[in-house]
This record gives sequence, C-alpha cells and structure tokens, in this order.
Amino acid sequence: MELITILVMSVTILAFLAILLRFNCNNIRLIKQIGEDNKLNEITNALPENEEICKQILKMLKNENVNIKVGNDNSQASLYVVATNSIFIANIKKTFTRVQTIAHECIHSVQDKRLLWFNFIFSNIYLLYFTTITILAVFNKLPETSVFAIILIMMSVLLYFVRSYLETDAMTKARYLAKEYMESKKKMINQEDINMVVQNYDRLNEVGVKFYNFKLLFDYLIKLIVFCVVALI
Repeated sequence: MELITILVMSVTILAFLAILLRFNCNNIRLIKQIGEDNKLNEITNALPENEEICKQILKMLKNENVNIKVGNDNSQASLYVVATNSIFIANIKKTFTRVQTIAHECIHSVQDKRLLWFNFIFSNIYLLYFTTITILAVFNKLPETSVFAIILIMMSVLLYFVRSYLETDAMTKARYLAKEYMESKKKMINQEDINMVVQNYDRLNEVGVKFYNFKLLFDYLIKLIVFCVVALI
C-alpha cells in the first residue's frame, strides 16, 4: 500500500511540475532556435579559442591551477570534475553560448569544494544504492520495500538540493562573468554586440534554469517510480 501511495504521489508531482513551470515543446524549440542563431554565432567567432577563453576566465577568478581539456567529438556536454580538478570543454566552438558555458564550468571550479566533493561522492553512492535495490527487488530479495523506497526518497531530496544549488549558482553567475569577459575584449567585439549576446543569454537562462531543475527532479522521480513499479510486480 505504501509503495502504491509513493508511486501515485511521484507521478502526480511530475504532472504538477510540468504545469507549474509551463514547460512545453515551445520552450525546447526556443532554446534550439536561439542556440542556432547564425548572427550571434558570428559575433562570438571573433573571440579566442575555447581553451584560451577558459584560461582567461580562470585568471579573472584567480584560479589558474585547473586542468583544461577540449573535446573534438560531437559531444555537447561540458563539465567540471572535482576529482581531477579538470574542466572538459565539449565541441562548442561555433556556438555563441560557448562563452557562458565556459564561464559556467569555471565558476564550478571556485565553488565550495566540500559541496562539490559531497555531490561527487554521494551521487555515486546514490546510483549504486538505486541499482542494488532495484536488482534485489526484481528477484524479490527485499523484505521491506517501502523502507528502501523511503531511503531512496531521502537520498534523492538531499542530492537534489545540493546539485540544484551548485548548478543554479553557476548558471546565474555565468551570465555576468561572460559579460565581464567579453567587455574585456572590446578590440574584438563591440558593446552593442555584447549587449545583444547577453540579452539572448538572458532569454536562454529564463528557460534553461527552470528546465534544468525540472529535469533534475524528473530524473530522481523516474528512478523512484521505476523502483516502485519493479517492487510491485
């Protein structure tokens, strides 16, 4: 009975969030449309290569001891890895969002290391726990499935708040840091173009911040729903 209640509540919360955040296909199309704007891309093409931008922004943050790796494949995922103190920059050379994306990862490198390490370690523990209890549930090896579901909920809530804080903080500050960086390159890009780029960063972020937090919560709720369904079968 407890598992059914958790399952129904999880599905209800997902539906409520979708309505509350007004997340729909138009938001996705808007992000894609802005991100592929050729005029904006041409503006930022005048700026240095991604690795150089990253080095210069890290210098602005007084944090130059970070390893920088630039990808050449089709991956669009850029990230900061606290375990190796490394920033990986995906293949985003031709997109105007690259400056804000790089600034975002640079901000991660100066965030509270305790929170970053907690997020890194606890995320792996969470995934291991979810995988283990789901497999055990498949073979009916869990005596009190509702207890394990509640533990999964508590772990998800804790991890959600930590990761949401880290990402929202980086997303919010990246816009200002990217603007500051571009304004230091007035010989390459004029103020009018900078304002145009930043205005579109604002448009992206208005949707992007909500989308990320929705997706993050969605991912945790999906895992909870999967476990409940498996345990009930």
